[in-house]
Amino acid sequence: MKTALVIGAHPDDPEFGAGGTVAAWGEKGWEFHYLIVTDGSKGTPDATQDPRLLIQTRQQEQQKAASILGVQSVEFLGLPDGEVQPDQNLLEKLVAILRKRKPHAVFTHNPEALEYRRPGGRPHIAHRDHRAVGQTVLDAVYPVARDPHYFPAHHAAGLTPHKVREVYLWGSPQANLRVDIRQTLQRKLDAIVQHRSQISPEHPRIVRARQTGRPGFEYFLRLRISP
Repeated sequence: MKTALVIGAHPDDPEFGAGGTVAAWGEKGWEFHYLIVTDGSKGTPDATQDPRLLIQTRQQEQQKAASILGVQSVEFLGLPDGEVQPDQNLLEKLVAILRKRKPHAVFTHNPEALEYRRPGGRPHIAHRDHRAVGQTVLDAVYPVARDPHYFPAHHAAGLTPHKVREVYLWGSPQANLRVDIRQTLQRKLDAIVQHRSQISPEHPRIVRARQTGRPGFEYFLRLRISP
């Protein structure tokens, strides 16, 4: 059985980026875990919203969404939304999780400035947290989590070096893998609409996807790490 860690900047990012693949590959025997980097506290246009309550709401929404997709665990780093920096603090936290979970594969954000829902599609400006998380995840995977002299204090905690074998970046214009999610699209949509603080079940995108069965694919830039 292969294990995969999906690392998203915010609650709901894993569902939008890879929800159909998580469901489809889970049915084939993969075990998935989630790591959410920020607290999602700025994800609202309502200036009167209490950020503390929003954090609680978004964590609950994420847990429900993950459950629908068969995800085995969800962890939250709780960094301030919109303030993620690709620094040593984040790098150490990500490396610790990789050494603890020891995934075969990691799914995360494309670290570039523009994101694409599909190759050749219309680009969107990537959230600054997406860029920071994507870049730091790549640094954590190679070479930091692999090599023992990075963060040697981890050894005392039983966190031994780990080699991730594959990385899957969603939102990349250079996607080289297309995953068929036509059989799991409805589960992906069911998971997305658990994030009621972010999107309504009646949102036109959701309604259209349910009616048309599209998009039927998710796209990734797959990077294979040499042994």
